[in-house]
Amino acid sequence: MLLTERLRALRASGRRALVCYVTAGHPDPASSVRLIRELPEAGCDVLEVGVPFSDPLADGPIIQLSSQQALAQGVNLTRALELIAEARTSAPVVLFSYLNPLMAYGFAKLAEAA
Repeated sequence: MLLTERLRALRASGRRALVCYVTAGHPDPASSVRLIRELPEAGCDVLEVGVPFSDPLADGPIIQLSSQQALAQGVNLTRALELIAEARTSAPVVLFSYLNPLMAYGFAKLAEAA
């Protein structure tokens, strides 16, 4: 389901969205897939999936630590997209990323991945 569709449906029913954040690959790739898959079943309306980044200065200590741990396991933007695809979640996914990884990956490839 697209994000706009989900938000419209929630608005029509008088509900607000519960948006949950997960760093892709944290605490490990398999657990990350499980979280992405199961959070909607637990009531999450929208998933914000963080792309691990080597220099997350604008983030707080929890996201910094989870990103470092995911990076140590080889998770990058490409792997994050693979984990999201593997999870086959029913919730709309919003990528939480710095611009650098997106530019390096390429916006055309990112649009295809969407």
